[in-house]
Amino acid sequence: MIKSINDSTVLANGVHMPWLGLGVFKTQEGEEVENSVRYALEAGYRHIDTAAIYRNEEGVGRAVQASGIAREELFITTKVWNTEQGYETTLAAFEESRQKLGLEYVDLYLIHWAVKEKYKETWRALEKLYKDGLVRAIGVSNFQVHHLQDLMATANVKPMVNQVEYHPYLTQKELLAFCKQEGIQFEAWSPIMRGRVNDEPVIVQLAEKYGKTPAQIVLRWDLQHGVVTIPKSVRRERVIENAQLFDFELSAEDMATLDGLNREQRFGSDPDNFSF
Repeated sequence: MIKSINDSTVLANGVHMPWLGLGVFKTQEGEEVENSVRYALEAGYRHIDTAAIYRNEEGVGRAVQASGIAREELFITTKVWNTEQGYETTLAAFEESRQKLGLEYVDLYLIHWAVKEKYKETWRALEKLYKDGLVRAIGVSNFQVHHLQDLMATANVKPMVNQVEYHPYLTQKELLAFCKQEGIQFEAWSPIMRGRVNDEPVIVQLAEKYGKTPAQIVLRWDLQHGVVTIPKSVRRERVIENAQLFDFELSAEDMATLDGLNREQRFGSDPDNFSF
């Protein structure tokens, strides 16, 4: 059982990755992202997830440096965007992200989406960054089973993480099982369904039962499935609330009830059909 915000999963290469992190998708560069990261670090978070396309890496970096927390205690993720995919362009994109973050190394670097004809060359660049010690772990985001199989057929290093849309309306059981079988850590983006957890009667009922918020119920469900989760908020009270997950446990029956909400519904793009 995951008992503390300090608990972490161990990736295939032995790197420790905190189970809970702060996501900063659509958090504005400048004061908003700096405050959000500061709230999280003050609340005990040590895992921050950004991306080049979020255009807030500089603010994340400033907040991290202002925190005074030792670098080795932090876990920072960023991602290469689709237009920069390819071998040389990925290497250049990584260096730009690293400079913006103001870091000597990044803990986890991900391919943001599986761009056809490009993700294998992109992965080769990630392998070089990993070999050179500029990243502690490498992985992918929004990869389906067939993408992973295709990538692993020629990869020298297996992806250590797959970050995908995951919540009770999109349980991705086949993909989750495949990743567990292959030793690839599953990670959830949009875990609270962009706020729609408050509109689902079953989740609201469970929140009342456990004396928790609907978001806390779903985030705990993630953790009990062995899924790293990165909820996003810019409000101090919500950032703190999202971390209050370690004083209760969902029963097996209630876990199954949440699993049963699956309707294959995405709030983000389809990894097999996107045009950006």
